[in-house]
Amino acid sequence: MKCGITKFHLIFIQNLSIFTQVFFIMRKVDYIIVGDGYAALFFAHQLIKHDQSFVIFSEGRKSASQVSAGIINPVVLKKFTTFWKAQEQIDFLKITLQEIESYTRKNYLIHAPIHRIFHDDNEQKLWLKKSDNEDLSAFLNKEFRHLDIVKNDFNTGKVDQSARLDVSSFFNDLFSYFENQSILIKEKFEYAKLNPSASTYKDIAFQHIIFCEGMGVKENPYFSEIPVNPNKGHHIKVKLSKDIPENITIKKKHFLFPVNHDLYFYGGTYDREQLHHHIDDSAVEQLVRGLSEFYPDDFEIGEVNFGFRPTVKDRRPIIGRHNEHENLYVFNGLGARGILNGCYFSKSLYEFIENNIPLHEEISINRFNK
Repeated sequence: MKCGITKFHLIFIQNLSIFTQVFFIMRKVDYIIVGDGYAALFFAHQLIKHDQSFVIFSEGRKSASQVSAGIINPVVLKKFTTFWKAQEQIDFLKITLQEIESYTRKNYLIHAPIHRIFHDDNEQKLWLKKSDNEDLSAFLNKEFRHLDIVKNDFNTGKVDQSARLDVSSFFNDLFSYFENQSILIKEKFEYAKLNPSASTYKDIAFQHIIFCEGMGVKENPYFSEIPVNPNKGHHIKVKLSKDIPENITIKKKHFLFPVNHDLYFYGGTYDREQLHHHIDDSAVEQLVRGLSEFYPDDFEIGEVNFGFRPTVKDRRPIIGRHNEHENLYVFNGLGARGILNGCYFSKSLYEFIENNIPLHEEISINRFNK
């Protein structure tokens, strides 16, 4: 009996070779984004805007961004001060949301300015004094308003240029867009399967990878040491016995505004101590007391939610390149201003990577190496 390679064997080997080649073809993209909060989605927009290919990894769990209030506010409402690049961030957000509208067919900006309830006459006087400052005159409206629906014995001050983001629609629509474009990967990113030297992850070849993981960065072996700290925030959704106007956002200790026909958002709290992953009764009690201070009628709690904001001691984002792997980047530490920080500094990161424009030292990861 002769042993050798027959015509059948040759055909089988050829087909197996073709199958093997097809099976191991790498998917090539310019970027991988890991994360599903404001940092991830606003950076994804920069890539869409500049025709860069990418995939985005999302575990499908609601991030702190996705349960946030969506407040767009250029004023620190405890001391009536503003913050670094507030006007630039407001202006850039408006432009960016118009750009996003070009492919989602919806603008997510809700024009419902903040009305801050004054605690006493001294706050009114301080507001008026601060409104003459050059950096605050565009934000602190000098005409006070009395609201009939809530307790506001000393009236309210309106924050000009404040607004809200339609958080639910923003995330739902963008994830739907990513899914329709076949660029959304619904699974946990496995660091052990990342090969930075070869610029590959599983069957994906990439040029750059951006980690936008919020507090999930603590599990990331490449950036786990960055100094972000969790700040736990609770909010409640309540049914009010008497409605408030839809075109305003009321603020005293926390924010109150309608989210649909039945429920109103009230929150959120700040807690750096109770960091367990379940609801704190004390936080809920704090919210109930806060709402009761100015809302005189009955209300019923419909939902309780919480998330962990990634905060930084100097209140600046942490953005930059890994010190050993030049294709790995981090975009984190957005804190309580996730919308404004995420939107504005996504452009800074993109220009740093693509055009070699240095990051401002106040946001660069390198500031912690000094």
